Amino acid sequence: MLTHSTRRWLAGLGVAGAFVAASASPAVAAEEAPIELGAYFNDTTLAAGSEGKIDSPLLFASEPVIVEGLTVTYDYRNLDGVVDIKPDTSTWGCETPEPGVLACTDPFEIDLYEWASGGLFSVVMTPTAKATDGATGNLKVTVSAEGLAPASHTAKVRVGEGVDLAAPGEEHKVSAAPGGTFSAPLTLSNAGKTDAKGAVAVFDLDHSIRPDKQFSNCTYDDGRLRTCSFSEVTAAGEARSASLSYALGKDTYAPGNEYGGYNWLTIAEFEDLNAYLQAGGYSVGKPGNGPVLSLPEAPSKVAARGFQADTDPMNNWSSMTIKVNGKNGADLVALGTQLTGEAGDVVKATLGVRNDGPAALDFSRGGSPVTKIDIAVPQGTTAVKVPEVCAPLNGDQQDWENAGKPGAKLYRCYPDVFIGVGEEQTVDIDLRIDKVIANAAGTVTINAKCECEGFTDDLKPANDVAKILVNATGGSGGGDGDGGSLPITGQSTGLIAGLGALLLAAGVGGYLVAKRRRTRFVA
Repeated sequence: MLTHSTRRWLAGLGVAGAFVAASASPAVAAEEAPIELGAYFNDTTLAAGSEGKIDSPLLFASEPVIVEGLTVTYDYRNLDGVVDIKPDTSTWGCETPEPGVLACTDPFEIDLYEWASGGLFSVVMTPTAKATDGATGNLKVTVSAEGLAPASHTAKVRVGEGVDLAAPGEEHKVSAAPGGTFSAPLTLSNAGKTDAKGAVAVFDLDHSIRPDKQFSNCTYDDGRLRTCSFSEVTAAGEARSASLSYALGKDTYAPGNEYGGYNWLTIAEFEDLNAYLQAGGYSVGKPGNGPVLSLPEAPSKVAARGFQADTDPMNNWSSMTIKVNGKNGADLVALGTQLTGEAGDVVKATLGVRNDGPAALDFSRGGSPVTKIDIAVPQGTTAVKVPEVCAPLNGDQQDWENAGKPGAKLYRCYPDVFIGVGEEQTVDIDLRIDKVIANAAGTVTINAKCECEGFTDDLKPANDVAKILVNATGGSGGGDGDGGSLPITGQSTGLIAGLGALLLAAGVGGYLVAKRRRTRFVA
């Protein structure tokens, strides 16, 4: 399942391939183990006679490393001339050592990390004139660099007939209060000249938007709607529609706006997406426990389904905005601590924030943390171990180039983009007691005023500051928080936000070569 942290990764397109790295590379390399390279390339379905799609590999390493001579080799000989692969206009340093093989090298130093990033060595995959519906083959992608062993991944490439799935596009607007219900249409149109043999709707819904009813041909993760699959044949020029009932969670912030939408994929393109998720150990959820959701009456005889690919994926989206009425706020509470020790001792301070509700806070669409956690190190102590989500603070400027660097007196730490009701998000900082001072005090301040995004309407500002007390002699409390490393994620939210980035990273958005270059995925 995808956590809120995963949603934060998705907010930056450059690390949208983190799914793959999570399973394909070790979280921590053994001390003696050599650095290992890794690559992943998405399974891809192309429309016969189309101008193809653009994609790039996702590259990573078992630990952070700067490499030289980074080379990606595309071996598409198994496709037997039905698919041609050439460098995109943004890719250079390529040569063809033999027919069906493309090798591209970047002469500059490149940073690779445990998480996977894309955008380098983009290629255009184009069906040849001899490609027909049903053609399939393998594309072997190999990454190598000076001094490191190469690594390979094999992707499946298929050619099918082209269809043009479409959605209304215009924004659907409704209003509701926290806990209230509303309905919104799910509409599929066939804007092409070929019958669409089935389709899958992939949903992108804010945390607060919950399905009011479940269906057996839809999937759900933690009770939230992810996908709906349909087998109906939608004839050229035909439109089908169903009405879906939703409810706003009682923890929805109000007043405000919540957002959702869906994107149509062909059956084959959804299979490509699912393979991408499974490679990282993730899932679109489990089937619902209700009846089958159908679009308006299907033809009496369903045609046999082969591979299909969308010829214009830019018209597949539809969105909705829910105006949330009423008043339902949130109280964020700073969490301090009390510590004791002798001179020379190193003690762990667990500091952070808790949401006392009644509303959850979800900033994932903007990709910004819910709040800031500013930490003033107590007198007589030195921060000797600091997580990388914290950076030294000078006035209102945090020094992210030195994130995680010990020794500063002030730090700004960022929690997650979502915090549920009752959830704590904390950070551990190791403090060395240099001198024993009775009641040595530092502070934890949340919701700090700054020229940045974040929560600004706390219900009880009085509890936005908590103390860090070292060797307290009186009854002063340092706050009521404890916890682990920031961020501690709450409920799994799966594919709630960043869905557009996910589709781009997986290549199933099908960005076309012609007329769409300016909108293609670039990490």
